[in-house]
Amino acid sequence: MTGPPILWFGLSVCELKLSTMMTPISYRLLTCGMVLLFSLLSAQAQVGNDMYDVDDYKNHPCNRPCEDMAPPRLCQYKWVAESYWTLPKACLNCPFNQSDCFRPHCIATDGVQRGIISVNRRLPGPPVEVCEGDTIEVKLYNELSNAEGTTIHWHGLLQKGTPYMDGVNLITQCPITARSSFTYKFKVQDPGTHYWHGHAGMQRADGMFGAIVVRQSPSREPHYALYDHDLSEHVIIVNDWLTRMTLPAFLDHHHDDGDNKPALMLINGMGAHREFQDGNSTTYTPRAKFTVQGGKRYRFRVISGAILNCPIQFSVDHHTMMVIASDGSPFEPFVADSFNIFAGERYDFVLVADKTANLRNYWIRVRGMADCAVKKAHQVAVLHYAGAPDVDPSEPTDWDSSIRGGILLNPWNTPASNSQVQITSMRSEIPDENDGVLTSVPDKQFYFGMDFNKVDSFKFNNPNYYPLSFVERKKHLYSPQLNRITSQRPPSPPLSQYDDVPASEYCNEFTVQKNCKDEWCSCTHKIDASLGDLVEIIVVDEGVTFNANHPMHIHGYKFRAVAMAKLNTSTSVREVKELDAKGLIVRSRSRAPHKDTITVPDGGYVVLRFRADNPGMWLFHCHIEYHVDIGMGFIIQVGDKSEFPKPPKNFPRCGSWNDAEDPDDEEDGGDDAGKQPVLVQCVNPPNSAVSPTAVVTGVLVAAMLGLNILTSPTSSFL
Repeated sequence: MTGPPILWFGLSVCELKLSTMMTPISYRLLTCGMVLLFSLLSAQAQVGNDMYDVDDYKNHPCNRPCEDMAPPRLCQYKWVAESYWTLPKACLNCPFNQSDCFRPHCIATDGVQRGIISVNRRLPGPPVEVCEGDTIEVKLYNELSNAEGTTIHWHGLLQKGTPYMDGVNLITQCPITARSSFTYKFKVQDPGTHYWHGHAGMQRADGMFGAIVVRQSPSREPHYALYDHDLSEHVIIVNDWLTRMTLPAFLDHHHDDGDNKPALMLINGMGAHREFQDGNSTTYTPRAKFTVQGGKRYRFRVISGAILNCPIQFSVDHHTMMVIASDGSPFEPFVADSFNIFAGERYDFVLVADKTANLRNYWIRVRGMADCAVKKAHQVAVLHYAGAPDVDPSEPTDWDSSIRGGILLNPWNTPASNSQVQITSMRSEIPDENDGVLTSVPDKQFYFGMDFNKVDSFKFNNPNYYPLSFVERKKHLYSPQLNRITSQRPPSPPLSQYDDVPASEYCNEFTVQKNCKDEWCSCTHKIDASLGDLVEIIVVDEGVTFNANHPMHIHGYKFRAVAMAKLNTSTSVREVKELDAKGLIVRSRSRAPHKDTITVPDGGYVVLRFRADNPGMWLFHCHIEYHVDIGMGFIIQVGDKSEFPKPPKNFPRCGSWNDAEDPDDEEDGGDDAGKQPVLVQCVNPPNSAVSPTAVVTGVLVAAMLGLNILTSPTSSFL
């Protein structure tokens, strides 16, 4: 049986009515017609409402133990992106009735009400948990308000052979337009902890993100013997959180002197912040809780969805953590009391639940620094020992109490020491490449100096009307740039529409035609590497303007992080080049950690290496949401367009349209009159109603069914 079930139910009722002898035939025919009409209308509504029949996918069949030699699976998901609200009416009496806070469509966060962008009315959005070698297929419906376009990036999944699925707005694909859909489909070849997020505008900052976990079979997982459990409920996403939607805060800060510093932080979309009064008692929205069994070892996976310059210190009271991987790549176990996690990074650790002498609960703490320290943004969750009383730990939960001493992995703007251990000190469990990535002389070497540059941008400090020298200091906006260039998105994605982007759209430090130290330089910032090149990128945070940092993320690759250092409160590309020429930058030549996101110390540098074996257009950018939106990034073109994989059939196209450029396009029709329009956007309407053809077919089926009953030899009408 095909078609909406309610339509077939109506036909069945119609048949039953026509075969009933207890009422006159005219009444039976009228009743049948009314039932059929109601069924058709209900079926039409059902197809539309089916859009919101969404799942949380916690029990997806692809979330399973991974086995050697088991066949890979096709893992399908239906996602609906919407403009939504926190603590909506779906929450009923939350938080006074705590169980209401976990109702379908209830997103309670920390009790502060604000607009968000949700997927399947969840925050975080639906998790993707699969096995290495599976194929992910996500059909995304864009139901966002204000006709916003959207895309999804699969952060940490390298898309080898499928660069068109990377999900970068106007670089690898056109935005998915409002009221349309797009299907992402790709094979998963990158095990570990990753995450997905919106990559158009600042949608990630408003809640459009979720976890990706790609597990391996025990024989392929290098740390499998170190833990007893690797559970879905021990995947943790931490992020800073504003009290209002990000775009208004962005506009307020960049065009005036508005406050954009976060006071809030979430753990798996939850937290306790706003106080709710019920008589003389105070209650809060629920905190996240993670349950362990005493004596067992658990693998935890932590993802930073931070949006601002917000390094987050992560710790568990009275427990150490055996850190075993970062950005999905394993390294030799390292025991730490805490670690810092920067925007876009992921860390896996093993926690031994050995506090069994007196069963109780403990705080899991996240403490924000830099921008997040201004208002002391922080949050706690509960590490719950099974069998312990279901009460909160007694220790205070304020920001200052969250400072943890001892060994810290991945420090923020601090020189390396015995207690402040840089990520580049970790030793990878992945064997060194046999093609000389760590030992050969690079084919291409690029230096990038980054800073907040005091230059009048036409977008934020128009030099003709309100230059930096004219407005008061608190309204200055310095441009976060790489090599003093602000990168802008082209009007068409160059990966799929290479020839539609003119060469004049691109520039880099060698081709730009201005003195970018004095003038604002803006273009589609691009560098080129030949397929197979050994590429080395040295990123220098010159640190002149602010004591900040920039977590840099690369698409399409994992790099070997071969060197890192903080030199001073500020430095320069020239100084780093001189150090390198003197042999004072020592690169790791064995087992350097694999990563796709790394912070650059303010007044310091990082040195990154990778083999350019994945052809396409790949973005390298700061993962602070404001910075990438302003243009702190560049494209790495690997190979020429003839070496790019072919785009999928009917892949959507987009771009500027200027009718004045076509001399044949006259008002009277010209040479193009009568031609069929070119398909510029391939969409699947998400709320397709029952078509007129389906209605007519249904009526004909009903009529034939009725006629069959009337003419049947056993019919009561004969």
